[in-house]
Amino acid sequence: LRYAIDVRPESDINRRADLVFRAAKVAVFVNGCFWHGCPKHYSPPKSNKRYWSEKVRRNRERDVETRVLLKRRGWRVLVFWEHQPAKPCSERVVSIVSERNKRAAR
Repeated sequence: LRYAIDVRPESDINRRADLVFRAAKVAVFVNGCFWHGCPKHYSPPKSNKRYWSEKVRRNRERDVETRVLLKRRGWRVLVFWEHQPAKPCSERVVSIVSERNKRAAR
């Protein structure tokens, strides 16, 4: 499977995905628990609470906006958390990219 790392899925959208499978139009994001406010693991820091809470809130809003923008353009967006086991995540990516590549080839 051909992919690019840490690139914009589309040049006019100023957002970068961790993995981009252009032919299949699949964008993969691996979210850090702190930076993206993981519902399981995020806890606000003890210092600069206001700053960090606002930062994480803006990150989450941007994440939603990015998913909506890409989906409207026909992309399949996959989001994983840093704490998720790599094997099932990678198996899901391979399955979805392979299926989309098959459909595109028909």
